[in-house]
Amino acid sequence: MGTFKKERSGAGKSAASAEGGHSLTNVTHVKGVNFYRNAKQVRQLNMIKGGKPTRDASGKITKAAVFQTRLAPGTQARVQSDRRWFENTRVVGQKELDSFRDAINSKLNDPYSFVLRTKQLPLGLVSEYQKQSRMHLLDTETFGSTFGPKAQRKKPKLNAASMEDLATHVDTKIGGYDVDKDEILKVNVDGTIPEARDPIFKKGQSKRIWNELYKVIDSSDVIIHVLDARNPEGTRCPNVERHLKKEARHKQLIFVLNKCDLVPSWVTEKWKRTLEAEYPTVAFHANINNSFGKSALINLLRQFSKLHSDKKQISVGFVGYPNTGKSSIINTLKAKKVCCVAPIPGETKVWQYITLMKRIYLIDCPGVVYGSSEDTETDIVLKGVVRIENISLPEQYIPAIIERVRQEYLARTYSLTSWTDYVDFLSQIATRSGKLLKGGDPDINTVAKMVLNDFIRGKIPYYTLPKKPLAILPEAESTSATAIAESVSTEVELDTPHDIKFKTVSRVEQKMSHIRVLQNYLPDEMEHAGVSKEELEHEAALAAAANDKSSIDDELDYDSGDDDVTEVSTVTAGTKSSQWRDELSDDEVLKDDSTSSSPISKNSAVTSPLKRLVSTTNRAAKSTKVKNAPAAFSDEEVDRRHSKKEPRMTTNKKKVGSNFYDTANVKNRNRNKSRPDASSKSAAKGKWNVE
Repeated sequence: MGTFKKERSGAGKSAASAEGGHSLTNVTHVKGVNFYRNAKQVRQLNMIKGGKPTRDASGKITKAAVFQTRLAPGTQARVQSDRRWFENTRVVGQKELDSFRDAINSKLNDPYSFVLRTKQLPLGLVSEYQKQSRMHLLDTETFGSTFGPKAQRKKPKLNAASMEDLATHVDTKIGGYDVDKDEILKVNVDGTIPEARDPIFKKGQSKRIWNELYKVIDSSDVIIHVLDARNPEGTRCPNVERHLKKEARHKQLIFVLNKCDLVPSWVTEKWKRTLEAEYPTVAFHANINNSFGKSALINLLRQFSKLHSDKKQISVGFVGYPNTGKSSIINTLKAKKVCCVAPIPGETKVWQYITLMKRIYLIDCPGVVYGSSEDTETDIVLKGVVRIENISLPEQYIPAIIERVRQEYLARTYSLTSWTDYVDFLSQIATRSGKLLKGGDPDINTVAKMVLNDFIRGKIPYYTLPKKPLAILPEAESTSATAIAESVSTEVELDTPHDIKFKTVSRVEQKMSHIRVLQNYLPDEMEHAGVSKEELEHEAALAAAANDKSSIDDELDYDSGDDDVTEVSTVTAGTKSSQWRDELSDDEVLKDDSTSSSPISKNSAVTSPLKRLVSTTNRAAKSTKVKNAPAAFSDEEVDRRHSKKEPRMTTNKKKVGSNFYDTANVKNRNRNKSRPDASSKSAAKGKWNVE
């Protein structure tokens, strides 16, 4: 016989109902034969069965159905219970909104001005929102007039309404026709089909590298775009700039002109002033021991760290084309090798974090190539994107080098006199260098790779000039020393109801004459070749204003403390890291860091001893722990000391110490050497009362 499940006793049922409190929540069975159904299943069945409301004789609902509402959807909404309904509301009028737009637009195109508190400002109201109106097609063209027996014929859209308009349109097309731009005429002119590009020319465009780039951009607060000073326009990545303007306007972009030692200084100045109209630009020469622009770049980064004062630290990402020197710049800033560098593209594979200071981190990124249809294979090779040893026919790119480089430089580099074509040029180099095949034939392939490597690595003098004219600063900024002195980092508050606050980063003033140009250019190119008279006068005015500003800074430095980091200063290429490491505060620099000093004079590479003494005097006067601080110098004494420089201390760099066996009398070998008398020993120990 089978076993039957028995119903629970009454005592158990009463205990279960007493535990919960509500009769339906704790009911787990149904009285009767079918006690396998619990209360939840019963309610579900009642909902299905009782889905109709109860109505009276007139049809009105006396008892609503389960889950039935008597209100139409959308006629009732819930109001959130919040105390802000009873407080004051911030409103803005049209006049305040217009003044807000004018204030933002006046500083919007300035690369050295930034808006603070962007989260508290209605930046969405800067540009007027134009609501796109929906096209009501059924109002203009009904269904009956479009389809069916009453359908009307549509009026065709013609480019010209009359024959005269058509003739004018044809004449305009004929006048603007260019045979060179007609792609139809170029197809199959000689019966050949262009060959597909070698996959080697797509280096730097893989999905993996672009993922690394976007990881660096997303993780960085400041983006440094490294450009090659020989061809800055060709090594720009417009896709990155467009992405930052559209998707990440809160991130700052800086241009760094690396390899400025390979071009004349006036070319670097031209490119710097051209690019400065868009973003802050710094000329740089990456070298651990002998760099240029290191102080200016670090001071600029310190200003941006002050700009992001709400963050504990900021991250600075380095992006750019391959082989532009991103890792070399990081090694220069750290004054030691922390990133792997090589004169070939593709050395950096993944991103890398480096600590520069306590508040500034650096991120190294692989080189990314922005694929453009305008770049030919020759442009890609000469930019240094492709490794030369992987090119199958390197000799086909030599005519472009002969066209871009002056003949004097090629003849001087390879000790040649003249040549007829690129084959003769390579044959003469192969004969002189001994690159020959069996039978004495010149090894054209090997020599072509050698010439390409020399061109990319900077052994052949070469540079490009900007196409658009230089951005001449206004007269008030260029000629007035006060205007340049006031361009130091300041905060400007506008009298608006939203308290718009701008942060102005000081412009990077660098003396290009301090760059050690390694290339041996001809005298006509080392001078200001191709520079107009107005540009020369403008540069002279800038130099005079910078000198006046440096004199003003020298006077202000006596009253300013060491924590002032808003000034951007320059340092010569021969400045060593140890000369300005002491100027930084200890809480922001690690033990092995070499960063820039805050107030460094524009006229000298190293802070003068007088200025250090005066700053030490100011610190001692403010501190209560230091006693008997030296008195400040008078104005006459300051002028007299400034007029003449103190001679540098002569030291023997090779002598690192003394040998013990040279001074000590070991085994009585140095018995004939004179020994210091007792009086000098006592004086050295501090006993000044010597008879």
